[in-house]
Amino acid sequence: MTLLTVEGLGIQFGGVKAVNDVGFSLNPGEIVSIIGPNGAGKTTLFNMISGVYTPGAGKVTLAGEDVTGMAPFLLARRGLSRTFQNLQIFQSMSVLENVMSGFHLRERGSVLADLFAWPTARRRARAAEGDARKLLERVGLERAAEREAGSLSYGSLKRLEIARALALDPRLLLLDEPAAGCNAVETEEIDHLIEEIAKAGTAILLVEHDMKMVMRISKHIVVLDHGEKIAEGEPAVVSRDPRVIEAYLGAQAKDKAMGEEAGHAEH
Repeated sequence: MTLLTVEGLGIQFGGVKAVNDVGFSLNPGEIVSIIGPNGAGKTTLFNMISGVYTPGAGKVTLAGEDVTGMAPFLLARRGLSRTFQNLQIFQSMSVLENVMSGFHLRERGSVLADLFAWPTARRRARAAEGDARKLLERVGLERAAEREAGSLSYGSLKRLEIARALALDPRLLLLDEPAAGCNAVETEEIDHLIEEIAKAGTAILLVEHDMKMVMRISKHIVVLDHGEKIAEGEPAVVSRDPRVIEAYLGAQAKDKAMGEEAGHAEH
């Protein structure tokens, strides 16, 4: 069963089409990447899918339900979770507390129970702490649980943000540039973590500029340029598409690539 379907999605800002008529689909356990040059509309597309922006056109379907323009907290309750391009971490809170904060949308307890620390509230808090520690172990941060989040390296903060997103137990996880600003070792750690999450059955929609990472872990790639979808398919196919080469490197690079391909054909 298809988990996510995006059909003809579009939005305008001040009369300018930021995203226009974009569509694709995603199945459980798949990794689909959205790539394109800076300003291509990747994050805007993410924001429409995750309810931050209401699309001006098109439709988003999650597990058969039309969720177009649905508020983020309602999407979270339906199994959609995301990270952001800029870290959204509580720097002065502990690593453990940051992950525990991600459980609040799953809780259904009463405000009075929390206010007066009734036994039910204490049980929920203990359960959330236990689950948070398991998530920290999953992302390799269990030894840092009591540390202040602001003391972690940038790569560790990226993994912490993923752990908090996983607190919602999502069936669809949107990752907006999870390896941005990371060194080679940190990128490899995040690379493996994303693969493990997908293998466990969570569908992943990824925006990332690290092409080595994208080409290695993606099952399917969608390429945007100036808000339009210019190509999609398996990594090997997309990487050879002249429109993709031109979008990233310009017409000169396109001519060079096509010339090299002709030279190989002659031999």
